[in-house]
Amino acid sequence: MAWAPERAPSSQNSRQTGNRSPRELLRPTGHSSGGSLIGSAMRGSHKSCRPYLCRKLILLVTFSAFLPLLATAQKAPANDAAAPKYDLHTETTVKGTVEELKVPQKGNEIVRLMLKSGSGTIEVYLCPKSFLEDMSLSFSKGEEIAVTGSKVKQDDVDLLLARAVEKGNDTVTLRDNKGAPVWSWQRKN
Repeated sequence: MAWAPERAPSSQNSRQTGNRSPRELLRPTGHSSGGSLIGSAMRGSHKSCRPYLCRKLILLVTFSAFLPLLATAQKAPANDAAAPKYDLHTETTVKGTVEELKVPQKGNEIVRLMLKSGSGTIEVYLCPKSFLEDMSLSFSKGEEIAVTGSKVKQDDVDLLLARAVEKGNDTVTLRDNKGAPVWSWQRKN
């Protein structure tokens, strides 16, 4: 505890201090910082910050406990989890005619089309509906296209994961050279 002297009584403040002895004038201030607060003018005027700190600590602990739950709640679109993986070793180009276009209701679901070629019909996974719309790309039944992609099996069905689609003189790239979807770049930016 720090000790601070009060001012000696003068004619102006003699009413405040009265006729006190020097020992009475030297009394504890209530602060251990060594500060020199004169008398008790500041004593009791500062409030304890413990309730404030406790509330902050409880809020921080609660937030920290729920943070992992929030991170797992932001899951990828349902079709990403079940989507087959691109395999560079099975990459091929198939030319054919669009037989059917399967456009999902939701923008984050994959647009598929049925491509009829000389060897049969194969289902082609293109990209999410929203990305197809952003690229202003559309397909019609009977159109001639060439699709380069990875031939994979899912549930005993042959699929072609499109990396590039040639339509007339235009080529649209849907995946990079390693097979990673370019529409995921759009999410990062």
